[in-house]
Amino acid sequence: MRKPSDGQGPVWQGFHGPNLGYVIEMYEAYLENPDSVDEEIKAYFAENGPPTLEKNEIAHSESNVIQVSTPIEKILAAANLADKVRGYGHLAADIYPLKNQEPDKELIEMEYYGLTKQDLEEIPAHFISTDIPHHLKNGYDAIEYLKKVYTGKIAFEIRHVNNNQEKMWIRNKIESGSLLPSLTADKKKKVLKRLTEVEEFEKFIHKTFVGQKRFSIEGLDSLVPLIDEIILETVENGASTINIGMAHRGRLNVLAHNLGKPYEMIFAEFQHAPNKELVPSEGSIGINFGWTGDVKYHLGLNRELPEMNQRKARITLANNPSHLEFVGAVVEGFTRAAQDNRTDKGYPKEDLSSALAILVHGDAAFPGQGIVAETLNLSRLKGYRTGGTIHVIANNLIGFTTERTDSRSTRYSSDLAKGYEMPILHVNADDPEAVLAAAQFACEYRETFKKDVLIDLVGYRRFGHNEMDEPMTTNPLMYQLIQKHPTVKNLYAQKLLQEGILTQGELKQLESEVTTRLQEAYEKVPEKEEKEGDPKPPETVEKGISRMKTGVPLEKLQKMNEELLQWPAGFQVFSKLNRILKRRLDAFKDNGKVDWGLAETLAFASIIADGTPVRLSGQDSERGTFAHRNIVLYDQNTGEKFSPLHRLSDAKASFSVYNSPLSEGSVLGFEYGYNVFAPETLVIWEAQFGDFSNAAQVIFDQFISSGRAKWGEKSGLVILLPHGYEGQGPEHSSARMERFLTLAAENNWTVANLTSAAQYFHILRRQAAILNKEEVRPLVIMTPKSLLRNPRVASHPSALSKGEFHSIIEHKATGPKADKIERVVLGTGKMIINLLEQLDTVENTEWLHVVSVEEIYPFPMESLKMILDKFPNLKEIVWVQEEPKNMGAWTFVEPRIKEIAASNIEVHYVGRRRRSSPAEGDPDVHKMEQACIIDKVITRF
Repeated sequence: MRKPSDGQGPVWQGFHGPNLGYVIEMYEAYLENPDSVDEEIKAYFAENGPPTLEKNEIAHSESNVIQVSTPIEKILAAANLADKVRGYGHLAADIYPLKNQEPDKELIEMEYYGLTKQDLEEIPAHFISTDIPHHLKNGYDAIEYLKKVYTGKIAFEIRHVNNNQEKMWIRNKIESGSLLPSLTADKKKKVLKRLTEVEEFEKFIHKTFVGQKRFSIEGLDSLVPLIDEIILETVENGASTINIGMAHRGRLNVLAHNLGKPYEMIFAEFQHAPNKELVPSEGSIGINFGWTGDVKYHLGLNRELPEMNQRKARITLANNPSHLEFVGAVVEGFTRAAQDNRTDKGYPKEDLSSALAILVHGDAAFPGQGIVAETLNLSRLKGYRTGGTIHVIANNLIGFTTERTDSRSTRYSSDLAKGYEMPILHVNADDPEAVLAAAQFACEYRETFKKDVLIDLVGYRRFGHNEMDEPMTTNPLMYQLIQKHPTVKNLYAQKLLQEGILTQGELKQLESEVTTRLQEAYEKVPEKEEKEGDPKPPETVEKGISRMKTGVPLEKLQKMNEELLQWPAGFQVFSKLNRILKRRLDAFKDNGKVDWGLAETLAFASIIADGTPVRLSGQDSERGTFAHRNIVLYDQNTGEKFSPLHRLSDAKASFSVYNSPLSEGSVLGFEYGYNVFAPETLVIWEAQFGDFSNAAQVIFDQFISSGRAKWGEKSGLVILLPHGYEGQGPEHSSARMERFLTLAAENNWTVANLTSAAQYFHILRRQAAILNKEEVRPLVIMTPKSLLRNPRVASHPSALSKGEFHSIIEHKATGPKADKIERVVLGTGKMIINLLEQLDTVENTEWLHVVSVEEIYPFPMESLKMILDKFPNLKEIVWVQEEPKNMGAWTFVEPRIKEIAASNIEVHYVGRRRRSSPAEGDPDVHKMEQACIIDKVITRF
């Protein structure tokens, strides 16, 4: 490209090819800010105004030479018009089946830019776009073509995509004419068949099971062929796993048709009849009922897909509660687990093309639930990326009874996605061929750039929120339109009839075959099943976790410890941290002790040496919020990272640790999903402070605590919640233990608050040992803060090499005799340590016996009763805790302690009074209250 300074005269003299773009760019810049362009160009424009292309001057395009005499202003205006068509054509697009949204065409009309048809005809087509078909010769044809492709049944929002390579790829895809597929007659008939199956399935349920909820797909019938196409394209590209997350709308239809769940199994659920043996040859596709089960439109499924072009794949639709969008994070965890190879040491090796996540969102939920933004933020983070998710908004333009104008502040429900720079395609759900084109675009974009893409499938909802609602009471205008609107199957059938692809006889035969198949499936359903009134968990769950030896030979631990403290040659750890870590070599010397952080690292090391992969994530988890972990080191001069756990000679599985984003809900959901999909992996999520887990309460309530009872979904997830009152205020004290104990039932998880590093070591190893077994369950640990470096919590190495986890620990004061004990003090975690430290300073404690309850749930009633029975003169049992009386463990343990205590023994509470806030904000007040609690415990009443 010639520049004004090259001595050959102004650049626009005889300009052609790339020079044209340069001049336009310079003139636009000059108009915006004259000082921003070269002085020579500035002087020329100031003197002569906008340049023109003189007659007989040549402007070259890629394939032809055209003589033009058009003022540069007109060319700029035409270029601006083309840019606005690309950027704002979606405002005028035909994407609303009900035609209930007026198109906004102002920004894409030539008159708005002072142009006429003649002006545009004088401009070569390739000045407008180099991607359009070559038979278009002038600017008017080019603009009309752009309007056609940008304002049709697919509308594009791509201005927010900042990567130029992506933008050019997308523009070429849209403008070259390669976006819309040329479907064969056979493919069109297959699409019509699928739409017929979708519609007839809903109609059959509607008339057969009158008044039962099904959250029908009707109005968004094209969702099923859309998912079909995404699956087909992705499997052909090499994926072997497809994971889908969606809420209720259309779920039964997706199960029936995209996942192939037999009709008779679905009908049996409506009939409340047994369905597990209906298709014995397909054992893997039965409902994974837990013992309580769930409503049918919450249930998921996983099964092998029929072979596609000699490729096999497994598809999973995740179980999902009514907290609509939270399943998205879980499915992302499923998908990353499927992509990771955890068999080698180090970080797992990713194969992002091997698995795909499809997330189907509700149009009201996508902008309305904050978990969506949290989950989108994971999409390109190294510990959570899945190579691009295909998002689909099942957009029926209403949420329950709430119109769009009341449910969001943006034009589109998809606008949140713009912040994550993903292309957005709005598609008219009444045009199945446009829907397939959108699916193919999404798959190709995802395969090319490994990034998320969103399809906003715009339709409507034929009935109310559920089939018992009457929508005319709240949305009369919309439903007057819907009642008159033909179904997409009928619209597409008419199209194929007009094209001569289909005859009326073939259409009737197709409908008859589908209805016959539905009726035959219904006739297979057995009579209603008489169910027990009190469903119970399996015996393996009820009996709890068996005692097991979890020690590791001392010499093996010592070898691991030494290897963990060896850095690569020349690697410079921050000097202060280097000194702290090197002290760990003393842990295995005479009188050495293993602190909490080292016990944890040795647990991880021994677990991966046993062949069990470990994944740890959370805010600041590499270092640890309290600087106790440091399992990833940084060179203080180069910033280079090094993980000692990746260099262990005995490691037989991967170890990964990720600093998570500042999100609890999405990250915890992700880790839960990862663990469910990779049950052989010890997956650990750590809260920065235990209190912050409340931002993930839905995941605890609906998935972790009850997923097995509802869906038979097993999890061995470990949750670390820093807990302990140090006078740091209400948000940095309590992990809200009471919430986990309130949810504790049917041995659904373990809740622990420990007093020694050895106990932590053993409970982690015990958890790793039960993974992938029937007795597996989540583990919730109230981890320490100030106790991390407390000598009293550190353990002798022999405590790690021998023994097992103990649900209770007796802490004898000064060697009391059993007949002298009058008071037994029970408590957990830090409170017990504080109490023992105070007892060291007190004389005559023979009447007092301290017992730490390490595992609060399942509550160790039998073991505790055996201890209490040892003391013939016992008068009282005291439960001591830091938390207020209405929080912590008291309300949970009180009835259990009274059940095992003799009738003449009093049971007392000692701790803070009932409060609305969990802790004081004044550290001095905290210290006084803590001292009063301990004093009361060690003083006779």
